[in-house]
Amino acid sequence: MRFHSFMLSTTALAVSSPVLAETAVITEDGEDIIVVTASRSEQPLSQTGQSISVIDQEQIERLQSVTVADILRTVPGVTFNRNGGVGTSTSVNIRGADSSQTVALIDGVKLNDPSSPGSGFNFGNLLTGNIARIEVLRGSQSVIWGSQAIGGVINTITRAPTDDIRINARAEYGYRDTGQAVGNISGRFGPVAASIGAGYFRTDGFSTFNEDRGGVERDGYRNFGANGKFEITLSDTISIDLRGYYSDGRTDIDGFAPPTFTFGDTPETSETEEFVGYAGLNVALLDGRFRNRFAFAYTNTKRDNFNLAVQTFDALGRNERFEYQGVLDISDMFQATIGAEREDSRFRSSSFGAPFSRANASIDSFYGQLRIMPLDGLTATAGVRHDDHSSFGGETTFAGDIVYSPNEGLTTFRASYGEGFKVPSLFQLFSDFGNDTLRPERAVSWDAGITQQLIDNRLELWATLFRRNSKDLINFIGCPVQTGICTNRPSGTYDNVGRARAQGVELGITMRPADSLTFAANYTLVDAKNRDNDLVLARRPRNSVNASIDYDWAFGLKTGATISHVGGSFDNTSNSRELAGYVLVDLRAAMPITDNIEFYGRIENLFDEEYETIFRFGTPGRSAFAGVRLSY
Repeated sequence: MRFHSFMLSTTALAVSSPVLAETAVITEDGEDIIVVTASRSEQPLSQTGQSISVIDQEQIERLQSVTVADILRTVPGVTFNRNGGVGTSTSVNIRGADSSQTVALIDGVKLNDPSSPGSGFNFGNLLTGNIARIEVLRGSQSVIWGSQAIGGVINTITRAPTDDIRINARAEYGYRDTGQAVGNISGRFGPVAASIGAGYFRTDGFSTFNEDRGGVERDGYRNFGANGKFEITLSDTISIDLRGYYSDGRTDIDGFAPPTFTFGDTPETSETEEFVGYAGLNVALLDGRFRNRFAFAYTNTKRDNFNLAVQTFDALGRNERFEYQGVLDISDMFQATIGAEREDSRFRSSSFGAPFSRANASIDSFYGQLRIMPLDGLTATAGVRHDDHSSFGGETTFAGDIVYSPNEGLTTFRASYGEGFKVPSLFQLFSDFGNDTLRPERAVSWDAGITQQLIDNRLELWATLFRRNSKDLINFIGCPVQTGICTNRPSGTYDNVGRARAQGVELGITMRPADSLTFAANYTLVDAKNRDNDLVLARRPRNSVNASIDYDWAFGLKTGATISHVGGSFDNTSNSRELAGYVLVDLRAAMPITDNIEFYGRIENLFDEEYETIFRFGTPGRSAFAGVRLSY
């Protein structure tokens, strides 16, 4: 038999599902939907009690969005904030958790940047390009994914190798001289299956300093990206996975120019270069019942800021990770997962030509998970993990979930419990503002939900309750007195002083009154507060609503619309400055000309809504785009 990799590079499934749905556990053809983010290996969605949304290739193409963040805002429980247009710093929050408490992945490789203050990932340069699938796991999940998995996990998966030669390409043009071209080719050549792609994006953009507040200078952006996957089959039981991802982005930004040092138009630019590499050996033993993965993963993030010809910031963050994971099918009832990791991180940074701050740290991890399926429709999972950090010592986390369907998926009950932690970043530990006595941030979360299929699966209703308590959150503090942790820290330092609580509900509905018509909507209420003073966490909207309708006409035309409402929030921790809520309406259409050529177009922000996700930073007005998509 041919060896099938159980890795995170699985081929994106052709699932026909609505853009905004909380994914059903089976496709319209009755097949189980397979996810990889819940346990880092292939697993039917019907066998996990965790909250997971899947956006597949069909959905990504329907939405036509340029950035991954714009797709994520349609997912229940997810919001984002952006410092201007495409390419600027972008934070993604899951169920009210900080963006640095979200694990971001490309093809299963963690993307955190050790040189950033919170060691989080900037979603600003992550374009949809050749992304074929996105999986969003909500809830604390450090047992499988380690540090940072407090809010959840976002796994973006690029196009997979294919057996037949396939070529996919698209190009589009629109608002403010915005252009994009993307291409990918895949196929098999003997024992080697490959998928290679590249893309280029550029735009004149708009002022990062909100044009409604006086910004006049257009801040443009350009990005070149590339992706590659190779699957080498050595035998029926042994294979090699090689993966790579590259992004080189340059964006104009605004800042605080002298002599007033007030925020406004400046000639500053920011450059970010990211490289992700992965090499894995897969070995199946015991007639395929014991599947082993030995891997090395590498990420390198280089960031530079310039004011005209003067470099004002220089940073480099690097991670090297050695991984082992084994999945053993003990019997039809039991499956065990074991794993071990070592991560070595290092960073350097300098501002305005000052000497570099440098630091490195390592973390060793071991985890285990047991899944039991005692009867049809019932699956329970429990796991434990221990991490040993070179600076602060050990941390142990637990997790468990259960899912039950008494009627073959028509009614599904889910519940999960998870613990999360986030190690202090190298910047928080060892920079000029650092505190090497910091403890990890910790969180405990649970959720419970139900999904009901009605009218021959043409109507789906679902609801999820969730709650998360966090403690030892790391905040920057002033140092009026130079004693204790403030010694030699005249400008301030970091300390474990924060506690937070996030709780709420996610609701959704999907209707398919006809094969050609789909309506979907979801609503999220997030009550995210500081437990010490009962103030609302900054930039965490309490309410968000997404709705979409898509219709496929008999002569081939595909049309759709999305309405997104994000409620008001506070821009600062003192809750003294408000950000108004807003409503965005997007229209889209696509028309196949032949079996291989399709024209498409969209209008974003149809009613030219004026809004801000961060105080004083601009957002795009009404904009239109048109393009062509080729597939062979």
